[in-house]
Amino acid sequence: MTDDAYDEVQQEARALGDPTRHRLFRYIVDAGRPVGVGELTDLVGLNHNAVRQHLAVLKGAALVVEELEARDRPGRPRLLYRVHPEVAGAWGTSGAYAWLAALLTDAVRQKVDAREAGRRYGLRRAAEVASSGEPADLLGEELLRRGFRPERTERGRRIDFVLGRCPFAEVASEDPGTVCQLHLGLAEGLAEGLSAEGGRLVVERLAAKEPQRARCRLVVRREPPPGDAA
Repeated sequence: MTDDAYDEVQQEARALGDPTRHRLFRYIVDAGRPVGVGELTDLVGLNHNAVRQHLAVLKGAALVVEELEARDRPGRPRLLYRVHPEVAGAWGTSGAYAWLAALLTDAVRQKVDAREAGRRYGLRRAAEVASSGEPADLLGEELLRRGFRPERTERGRRIDFVLGRCPFAEVASEDPGTVCQLHLGLAEGLAEGLSAEGGRLVVERLAAKEPQRARCRLVVRREPPPGDAA
């Protein structure tokens, strides 16, 4: 374990050493969905400010992620909390590898390759989030949720996502073809499913790197609606 990784584990352990914070964290883990402050306040019987302070510590330790509620009705959007994607598999959480195993099991059962299995999942996931924002933003958010640490740059219609982390680095080191093709299919399915009437996203390529060092590059471009000038 590197010094940085050791420091991260120590910070997480200190955050979870408090019984109330541990209870809040376990509730968010078990909920399997974003959870609001009001719900957590009812759980532990503390006031909102106290709960927010505990959540700030969990967030600072990269144990939870804070996000703004996507709201389609009047009223102020709530702050919601979910488990940080990079915690998957630690502190009693289900691992990212469970998701990977499920996709590959589906691929075998449906007799499709890894890329097509990823594409089908991407389409399903896109259908769940497509109405909540701009397609390229949603693609970046989903890559973040999956633990890729995407860094986004744009030039004209082209969008580059440099993936700062491979959530399946160990498996990808042994079988990069399968894992990288799964990731490519996931991106293709998301791009296809998130494309809006005003234009669509097209995945040009995934330039893979050595999994342990990451920095793979996903290249996407915006296509105008049919009939529009290029």
